[in-house]
Order: sequence, then C-alpha cells, then structure tokens
Amino acid sequence: MKQLKAASLITAIKTPYTNTGEVDLDTYDALVQKQIDAGVDGIVVGGTTGEGHLLSWEEHLILIAHSVHKFGSKLLIIGNTGSNNTSEAIKATKNGFAAGMDATLQINPYYGRTSITGVIEHLNRTLDIGPAFIYNVPGRTGQDLTPEVIETLAKHKNFIGVKECGGNERIAYYEQQGIACWSGNDDECHDGRHHHGSHGVISVTSNVVPGLMRQLMDNENIELNGRLQGLMQWLFCEPNPIAINTTLMMTGAVKTNFRLPYIALTRAQREQGYELLSAFESEDLVGDSLTLLNDEDFNYCG
Repeated sequence: MKQLKAASLITAIKTPYTNTGEVDLDTYDALVQKQIDAGVDGIVVGGTTGEGHLLSWEEHLILIAHSVHKFGSKLLIIGNTGSNNTSEAIKATKNGFAAGMDATLQINPYYGRTSITGVIEHLNRTLDIGPAFIYNVPGRTGQDLTPEVIETLAKHKNFIGVKECGGNERIAYYEQQGIACWSGNDDECHDGRHHHGSHGVISVTSNVVPGLMRQLMDNENIELNGRLQGLMQWLFCEPNPIAINTTLMMTGAVKTNFRLPYIALTRAQREQGYELLSAFESEDLVGDSLTLLNDEDFNYCG
C-alpha cells in the first residue's frame, strides 16, 4: 500500500492494434518500455485510454497478465477491472489479482446507474478483493462520487485513494482529510500536486511525453506547465482516447489502426496537434518521427 500511495506519475497506457484489429503486444511492450525509461511509477492497463471497454474480458485479462509477467518488477501494474455489472467486476478483479496485478481501478456503475447506497455496496464488494483506486469521472458515468461516498469507502482497509476529475478544490479537501488523491485532469495536475497537495496524476499525456510529465510531478515548474497546457487541452479536443491514439500514430509510436467506434482526428485537428507537438524536442516525444498523416492512412477495424 505504501508503494502504491508513493506513486506520483501513473500512465493510463494505450492499447495498440495490428492491422487486423488484434492487440499488438510487440508495440505495447515498446510503449511500456518508454514509460519505464522515463521513470513512470505505474500504468493502468485497459483503462479508458487503453480502451478496456473495447476489449473482450479475455483480451483484457491477458493484457494484465502479460504486463505483470513482462514489467511487474519494474513498475506498478494497475488493472482496470471495474464494470457496470457488480458480478462481472468481482470476477474480473479476482482474475486480475490472480494474474498478479498490484491494484485495481474501479468505477461506479455507468449507464445503468444505481442509488448512492448501491454505488457504495458495489465498490465495497470490489474493495473486499484487494487494493483499489476509485475513479470519479462524472462526465462519463453521469454520477458524481461526492465526499459522502468517498469518505465512506475510505474506511475500507483496501482503499488506496481516488482518481478525481472533480477539480483541485475537491482534491485539496480530500487530502486534508487524509484521503489520497490523484488528478484525473492532466491540465490541472501540476497545480493539484504542488499547490493542493495531491499524490500525483493518472495521466493520458504521459503516453506521449512521459519524461516531461515526470518533471512536472517531481518539482513545481510553472514554465513547463505553461508549455504543456496547449498539448494537454488539445488531447481532449474529442472524447479520450481519440486524440492520444491519433497522436501516437502521428509520432510513429503505434500503427495507424483504430478499433471502431473511434476514428482519427480530422486533418484540421491534426494540423493543430502537429504544430503543438513540433514545439517539443523530438527526444521528448514517444515515437520516431512526427508526420501529419493523410486521412487514407488510417485503418478502421470493426
């Protein structure tokens, strides 16, 4: 638990695909190695950015097990084994821990929403299995996990803390109560860490600039934070992970294969991103070269 709480930079790692739409483990390994080289503390496997919702449970759990086997001695492996379905979340979480993951990321039921009492019961059932981060992202679930919920869950022995998208004021409030928080908003994470006391960030942006995000978490750096703001905001110009997928294709880090329903950013959006990415040194970017790409370069797998 101490090691988990000491992790200040955790990357919500992307899942890459082959041109037939299968998980591309060779490219995945290269992406994770870049994170290790940059000093990232851990990865979330199959999160929103890793498109766990587009993976079968077999693919999802194989990817967790692969990550543990290949990289478990070098960084923390956090499996996103949450679900809208309590029994499914319990089964996946048990299997993830059996595969050796260090912790789980759990979300409140989305779409088929339940009462606050139901949310607490759902999350407590998964907390019973092993160490867990609770993810509050009301923009996706449609239901805010308020302090009433989090303060109740925080009493559980396996509660690590919260990935919080509700802003730095809420993060500061929780941290003052002794509840560990990681920012879920990259553009707020510097101030969250250095001005509001957060434990760190679970980041999308670190997929492409892990070394710079490492710097941002280690020391207050107003200049670097300012330089990264445009990139961070552009990476969310469409629902995540559309932009980070497109970015890693533009840098040559992954093949130009999408699983539908995600499609590439428009050419105009890519031009904006190209300009933003060009402002950074090539060695700061994950990938070998930066190109704009043409619309026909992208492959879509159903």
